Amino acid sequence: MSVSNLQYHAVGRRKEAVARVYLRPGTGRVKINDRAFEDYFPNDVLKMVIRQPLQLTETTEKFDVVARVAGGGSAGQAGAIRHGISRALCLFNVELRKTLKKSGLLTRDSRMKERKKYGQRGARARFQFSKR
Repeated sequence: MSVSNLQYHAVGRRKEAVARVYLRPGTGRVKINDRAFEDYFPNDVLKMVIRQPLQLTETTEKFDVVARVAGGGSAGQAGAIRHGISRALCLFNVELRKTLKKSGLLTRDSRMKERKKYGQRGARARFQFSKR
């Protein structure tokens, strides 16, 4: 593989969101679904979540991040991208794994929406009870 098309690919997941993340050598630009990072996530907290693995490993200016993300809401998608970036960084350099693992960025967050149960209004909410 030549240096020009060198890239690290990983998949990240969170809730219903799935992100395919590509790390390419570059200047630190982030592109999500062919849109600018700032346009796709106007919320500063979600931007911080996505930048977390790059800042932690001090590789913010080393890579351009290209992500394709589908499913879920904005918070789930941000978490999926963060998970994907973390996994891709491990492919780039195995020594970074220790730092990322310690911060809990490599662990797939398994919390999902609880299913609705029969005889109830929701997952846990019951129908209103009337004594009379």
